[in-house]
Order: sequence, then C-alpha cells, then structure tokens
Amino acid sequence: MSTTHSTSTPTSSSTLLAEDRDQRLGAIISATAGAVAEDPARAAVQFAAFGPATGSVATDVTTRQHTFVVDEPASLGGDDSATNPVEYALASLIGCQVVTYRFWASRLGIRLDDVAIDVVGDLDVRGFFGLDDDVRAGFEEIRLDVRLTGPESPERYAELHAAVDAHCPVLDLFTNPTAVTTTVHTAVA
Repeated sequence: MSTTHSTSTPTSSSTLLAEDRDQRLGAIISATAGAVAEDPARAAVQFAAFGPATGSVATDVTTRQHTFVVDEPASLGGDDSATNPVEYALASLIGCQVVTYRFWASRLGIRLDDVAIDVVGDLDVRGFFGLDDDVRAGFEEIRLDVRLTGPESPERYAELHAAVDAHCPVLDLFTNPTAVTTTVHTAVA
C-alpha cells in the first residue's frame, strides 16, 4: 500500500501549538520524574478494558470513560460494524509511536513540527483458523513508514527515532514477549 500525504509548511500558529505542547509535555515529564524519584512505586500504573460480546462476533469495549466497538469484516464472520482487533492493534502502535515521538522530541529538545505514520501488518489467516499449526496466529511482519517534519538535521531525527524505538510501550508489546495470565469463569446459561 502506498499512500501520498501532503505536509504543510509550519505557520506561526503551528509553531505556537508546538511550543505549548513542548511546555505541557516538559511539565509532565518533570513532574513524573520528581514523583517517581520520591517514591518508585509511583511508576507502576495499570490500564484496563472491559468488553462483552455483541452481534455476530463484535465486542463493546470500555476503557475509562471511553467506549468503542471491535468487529470483523463479513469475510471473517463479522457484521463489519467497526474496526477489527488487529487493525486496532496497528492503530495502537501508530498512536503510541506519535505520543512517544512527541514526548521524546520534547525531552531531547528536538523540534518536531509534525509526525505522520502509516503501518502495514502481514497476517496469514491459516494460523487463526487452525488450518496450519506451523503458521502463527499473529502478524508475521509489521512495517512502519514514519514521516517527521521540522527544522532539525537528519542526525537529530535519527537520535529521536532511536529513543522512540527504545521507549514506545506498544512497540515493546510487538517486539518482546509479555506474560499473559488468563482466568476462565464458566456459568450455566
């Protein structure tokens, strides 16, 4: 998939937005560093989601005060009422990369006017459907196309990219094993 995106020249309002964002992020980074230095237990946070099944194979998901639907296209048994789970996983990777680029640009003092990311994941459905046990159920490969806009040198943006790769939580989920514990509860209907 090749997509052409236009990038605009930064205006004074986008410069002000970038400066405001950098100040807010800098304050968050400083406050977090101070709180964790006082008490390392403050570094531990939990995120949670809840989701009952609806429709053919859909799920209504709630996270904090937000709700969204997860479904599959008809070709995978769904009603195509929403984005599917692996598309949300790719979207999560994009979102986390953007946040991490913004935070680390601020932390490293690198001006970043804009960031846009395309991601493509290759998945072989034989793993999901159990048609070939030698094929993994998840993505075999994910490719990110990151476009950074700003006045810094390529070396500074390479430094930023390395920091993002080292600190992006969702990228870490894709590239490292994560312990998962499942508890199944059954009830008679």
